[in-house]
Amino acid sequence: MSDSPKATPKWDRILLKVSGEAFAGPESYGIDGDTVQSIANGIVDVRDAFDVSIGVVVGGGNIWRGQAGAGAGMDRSQADSMGMLATVINALALQDRLERRGQSTRVMSAIHMAQVAEPYIRRRAIRHLEKGRVVVFAGGTGNPFFTTDTTAALRAAEIEAGAVLKGTQTDGLYTADPKLDPTATKIDEISHMEVVKRGLRAMDTTAITLCMENNLPIAIFELMAEGNVQAILRGESVGTLVH
Repeated sequence: MSDSPKATPKWDRILLKVSGEAFAGPESYGIDGDTVQSIANGIVDVRDAFDVSIGVVVGGGNIWRGQAGAGAGMDRSQADSMGMLATVINALALQDRLERRGQSTRVMSAIHMAQVAEPYIRRRAIRHLEKGRVVVFAGGTGNPFFTTDTTAALRAAEIEAGAVLKGTQTDGLYTADPKLDPTATKIDEISHMEVVKRGLRAMDTTAITLCMENNLPIAIFELMAEGNVQAILRGESVGTLVH
């Protein structure tokens, strides 16, 4: 870890949301080691450059999606429980890569599995952050029917983060899916309420509403583009800001 003076960020505590699909890298399934290393490197670089605490919520869609299981006839609660377990696998992979870079890390799971992760306790999570550890939140909320987007909004509010940073495969929020609609245009800034009214796919509605009620801005940006998080913390206009 660097000993050079650190810059003051726009927010002194952030919650980074990383989708499960991001862990798959160029593949459609599983965990790509190089991609996870790149994500870890980005987090360590931010910690080296800024005096900032970082919590991370990981998805599990690269391994299992509860809605897909429910769509195939599986009980939704059972399918969602499988998805929550998938997030723990991704969290452990990220922890391994972070600690190989010398960044002290704790995985905290909403589903108790003491052999591999600490149980999620809000005050303990805050204490880890205060000690300079990156805290990776796994197991979703511990309840079915809630997405990891909602987990990110909930954990951000609980740890008193200044903002949710949602890393995606695109460079921000668009009026429609730019991969499917060539007329889609990028939105630089928008309110939480407008996102809900227009049905934009920034995060699910529960997550957006929770952020709005807790005055949590959401920065939506391209996760794998080097330097994006640093630029956001410097206050630069990157991606889309929902506030």
